[in-house]
Amino acid sequence: MDNLLNRLNRSPRTVTGPTDHVVIVGAGLAGLSAAMRLRGAGKKVTVIEREAVPGGRAGIYQVDGYSFDTGPSVLTMPDLIADCFDALGEDMNSWLKLKPVEPLYRSFYPDGSVLDVHSNPEQMAAEIESVIGPDEAAGYLKYVDFVSKLYKYEMQDFIDRNIDSPFDLLTPNLMRLIQIGAFRKLAPKVRDYLKDPRTERVYSFQAMYAGLSPYQALAIYAVIAYMDSVSGVFFPEGGMHAIPRAMAAAAEKHGVQFRYSTEVVQVERTERRANAVITKDGDRIAADVVVLNPDLPVAWRDLLGETPWQVSRLSYSPSCAVLLTGSSAKFNKIKHHNIHFGNSWRGVFDDLIDKKKLMSDPSLLVTNPTFTDPSLAPAGKEIYYVLFPTPNLTAGYDWKKLGPRYRDEMVRVLEERGYLGFSDGVEVERLTTPQDWADQGMEQGAPFASAHTFLQTGPFRPKNIYGENIIFTGSGTTPGVGVPMVLISGRLAAERVLGRDANYRSRAWN
Repeated sequence: MDNLLNRLNRSPRTVTGPTDHVVIVGAGLAGLSAAMRLRGAGKKVTVIEREAVPGGRAGIYQVDGYSFDTGPSVLTMPDLIADCFDALGEDMNSWLKLKPVEPLYRSFYPDGSVLDVHSNPEQMAAEIESVIGPDEAAGYLKYVDFVSKLYKYEMQDFIDRNIDSPFDLLTPNLMRLIQIGAFRKLAPKVRDYLKDPRTERVYSFQAMYAGLSPYQALAIYAVIAYMDSVSGVFFPEGGMHAIPRAMAAAAEKHGVQFRYSTEVVQVERTERRANAVITKDGDRIAADVVVLNPDLPVAWRDLLGETPWQVSRLSYSPSCAVLLTGSSAKFNKIKHHNIHFGNSWRGVFDDLIDKKKLMSDPSLLVTNPTFTDPSLAPAGKEIYYVLFPTPNLTAGYDWKKLGPRYRDEMVRVLEERGYLGFSDGVEVERLTTPQDWADQGMEQGAPFASAHTFLQTGPFRPKNIYGENIIFTGSGTTPGVGVPMVLISGRLAAERVLGRDANYRSRAWN
């Protein structure tokens, strides 16, 4: 019993040895989050990024007056960004202007009905009552209560926490989660509250972010629905890439050194201790601690020169094809984020996950960033970010050949779903396929990383610490996928250096 109590009460593992100089490989959101906290605690921090700009997956593509975000398009939980700036004693609002997106989504259904999604529960209940009926609105309010409890019980003990052992999960909140049904399957749990297939879809599609079908995922993943459908959705002035730009600028102001257009090819080690990183140009940069922000399997294989069993066994989320277009066409029926559901819902996941084939009846996301920020395009023009989920590269498709044909299929479906004249309006475009994601360093072409199956979640997800002083951060490790999760991942990486109760603002900076 004493041994068990010791396991339950122990602090998360931290690095050993000196920690004065931390080298972070990769200026993605997780790497930047870690850098800001470590610098706030007085550490010397060097960030090495192979691209010419920060951001990682939250990249930017600019052409002919259009400015496209190439990665995440949905921003939730902005307090997690503010927390990064707070670690440096900075106010996020001085660096970044965020606008609420309203409605959060506009969802379109095959029967022609349209449902706007709002974060305010009373407003959303009124929308559901108007479109579907009072009983469904009452069920929605009960569902909000459920996901709010999920968030409360999960965040501190299971998400925003370094977990070294399954014993770390044995907290009072675990029993509370069991009692409210968090470990049942997501789809039937949602149906306890939402009986109409339209609301069921809009409050369970988020399982895709975790790489799972709502029929496979546990109900604990409804917390993702809380993050965007209850907590709210935002958009930065200047696009999503404005987030890493602002984070990097604030970090640099406080003394973080950035080396852009510099590729790390190896972590120099003495057994289980990192001593330095080696760049493609042959530079050796000594380090007391190394934090690796590349996709975790890639970091292991390409930088550490090995692939442990817990990494080689991983299965990966579905991928996606993203078509970015600068357009002269304007579609008045859409909002900022638009979800178009096909007739088949379960069939989408059967195709993508079980059969590993392209969707026969697509559901898709269309984001119109210029709806909120017209400055991202030339005057009178629009940007459309069109995302079609696809299988990852394990499906065996040759995307070099398939890509152009699938682009045409995406446009055909868009026009079929009401975007009449979409093709004629395109002035510039860029297609990103699963192969392109892989070429950018994402294992199996999966931008949503390894799937959040039970055995790839929490204490069973690849650890974010190895050896004496090597730390991983980003979506491939804990807590997982999505902008909020990778920002938390950066905090967890910093805590592996500083300890759980570190006061990030305990020192002044030069």
